[in-house]
Amino acid sequence: MLSFEMNDRKKIGLGLTGFGVFFSFLGIVFFFDKGLIAMGNILFISGVALTIGLKSSLQFFMKRSNYKGTISFGAGFFFVVIGWPILGMILEAYGFVVLFSGFWPTLAVFLQKIPIIGWIFQQPFVRSFFDRYRGKRVPV
Repeated sequence: MLSFEMNDRKKIGLGLTGFGVFFSFLGIVFFFDKGLIAMGNILFISGVALTIGLKSSLQFFMKRSNYKGTISFGAGFFFVVIGWPILGMILEAYGFVVLFSGFWPTLAVFLQKIPIIGWIFQQPFVRSFFDRYRGKRVPV
């Protein structure tokens, strides 16, 4: 099993990513407040960069297979900043799904190991859904 070393930079990165998700959620709850959503985006992107490293982040976002997701996420961020948060969030959501679709199987395994929530994800109908997409990238 691979060990995941948790140094201070990665802890700060995970914290920034969490705060980014939280501020984005608050921005949606408060009727698509563009300031909160923009703050959430900045925190999320900086958290990802700190967690996996700047070089790895650039390689991930500039990979040829991730262009569609990167452009969509960037355009969504631009629309949020200029004052069209609903359109921006739709584009960002699409970009997020395209960019991180390869991580869904890993997330499914992680969720199955959580004590209470894991029971739900270990049920046969849910497990068969995740097993169908394990190891495959969803074509978009």
